[in-house]
This record gives sequence, C-alpha cells and structure tokens, in this order.
Amino acid sequence: MRTGWGPLRKIVAKSDVFMMTRIINGYSQRELAKRSGLSHAYISMLERSIKPVGPATAKKLSDLLGKPVEELFMITLE
Repeated sequence: MRTGWGPLRKIVAKSDVFMMTRIINGYSQRELAKRSGLSHAYISMLERSIKPVGPATAKKLSDLLGKPVEELFMITLE
C-alpha cells in the first residue's frame, strides 16, 4: 500500500464499449494490435479489464478507434 500519495490510480478499458468500438471499426484483436504496436494478448487483456493501460497507450488506441479517451477508458482507484 502506498502512503503519502493517495490511492493508486489505474486506467482500464470500458470493456463493452472498447470491444464494440473495435468491432464497429472492423478490427480484429490481432489487427488492432498490429496497428497499435501492441500484442494481441495485451489487447485481449485490455478488453477484459485485466490489464491497465498508460495514458499514452490509451490515447493511441482512442485515436485509432476514433473515440475520445474518456469514452473507451475509465480511471479506477486501487
């Protein structure tokens, strides 16, 4: 547990919105991974909200999917 800095914040995908946006844009997980420079396994974990994402990666994915960051991701407190 961290002290002095407050709760740890993580950026996680809004699973349903992220997955539907990817599908609507015509990307498979593998295609989105290839275009974003991320691994297929990482995209899969993002869609299941298992893996957090950094701010730069969240921005890159939101740009590729054509949606604002706040529509695809949320900040959680740990």
